[in-house]
Order: sequence, then C-alpha cells, then structure tokens
Amino acid sequence: MLLIVLSLAAPAVQADRLRAIQANGQLRVCIWPDYYGISFRNPKTLQLSGIDIDNAQSLAHELNVDVSFVDSSFATLADDLAADRCDIAMFAIGRTPAREARLRFTQPYLASDIYGITTQANRRIQQWADIDRQGTVVVVARGTLHETVMRDKLAAAELRVVDTPHAREQEVLSGRADVFMTDYPYSRRLLGSSDWARLVAPGRAYHVTPYAWAMLPGDDAFHARVEDFLARLKRDGRLHEHARRHGLEPIVAR
Repeated sequence: MLLIVLSLAAPAVQADRLRAIQANGQLRVCIWPDYYGISFRNPKTLQLSGIDIDNAQSLAHELNVDVSFVDSSFATLADDLAADRCDIAMFAIGRTPAREARLRFTQPYLASDIYGITTQANRRIQQWADIDRQGTVVVVARGTLHETVMRDKLAAAELRVVDTPHAREQEVLSGRADVFMTDYPYSRRLLGSSDWARLVAPGRAYHVTPYAWAMLPGDDAFHARVEDFLARLKRDGRLHEHARRHGLEPIVAR
C-alpha cells in the first residue's frame, strides 16, 4: 500500500507545482555552476552570477518566494528534474530533439552558434575549414548539444568525448586534441581569462541553437506562468538589461 501512495504522490506534486512552490516558499532552480555569463559560481568567492541567476531571482520575486539554486549539468538535468530535485532548469539549455522528448521548454530567450577553441600555438587549426580534416582531433563535453551536433556533422576529423568541460580544455592544452567546441558565453570566459586560448569562428552560421528554460511535461499552469514571465521579461527590457550586464546582448533571441 505504501508503494501505491508514493507512486501517486510525485504526479500530484508535478500537477500543481505552483501551489507546492507557494506552500514551500521556495523556487528550486537547477543550474550548471560552470557556465560563465549564464550561471557561474566564482571559485574564489563562491558567489553566483550570470543572466539566469538574475532571471531566476526575478521569477522568484514575482512568485513572492525565495530562490534556491541546485547544482546540475547538461548530462543530468533531465534526471534531476524527474527526481524532483528542482522545479525548473534555468541555464541556457539548448532545445534539441533528444531533450524535447523528455522535457518541456519555454520559448527561446538566447540563441548561439557553435565556436571552436584552440591554442595560440596550434598550427593545424587556423580557420573553421581546418577543423573537419583528417588527423584533426575535436573534443566535446559529454551531454552537451555539441556532442550530438559534431557527431552528425564531422566527416573526417576524429571526435573525442570527455566527461567535463574542464577535461576538454585539458585535452587541447596538452596537445592530445586540436580544438574543443563550445558556445558564445563559454568562449567569452576562456578568451577573457586565459592567454592560451584562440577563438575559431565559423564564417557563416554553422548550427545556431535556441536556448530556453526546461521543466517536466505535464503542469500546464506552471508552464504558462513561466512563459508569461519570460514574455514580460522581454517586453519590459529586463532581459536585455540582464544580458547586457553579462556581455550576452549579441545572442538575445528576438
């Protein structure tokens, strides 16, 4: 009998998440704390900053509750939401078919193409066309949209998948890989904080991905409330203000 009660409890919470948030006085937001400009935890001060830290705080303010941030990642966000570790994931999540099969997304609020990062000393990669060539090693982080995209697009280069963003940087720094793939926000962090990194940008649009927030399917009221909040965030200028604060205005979705 206990198993039956537990099996019915989770859908009940999901079906009325707004009421549960109000009752708890807390909006639980999944973030990836290594995402510079989006949801970044400073390793020295442990303070969080980024556009989605600002956005989450604004959403919690409108709901008249506190916000708590829950560490997650692109590889685990679907499982974290399914396990009810958070109410919503807010860290510029690319809308991909694989993710849309498990999650419900908001309208896009950012959109980024894919960029390469190599070293200043690397002679093999001088321009975008040099990436997909025989002998080139391209590295991506597991669970990111870059893993799926590069599997589909690379024809000649070797693709290497590592477990963390830090590991992909180490592969390139050590010379075991030539280039790693990332997006606009993360590339800004590397270019602004290191003297070894060099950006390799596509000459024209390569694979622009819309970014949104994600939640579990099934709760229309919660989804509608978040969509309404995001629409007003765009209309009243707060989204652009948050983006400008973190150097992301060029990728705000129109």
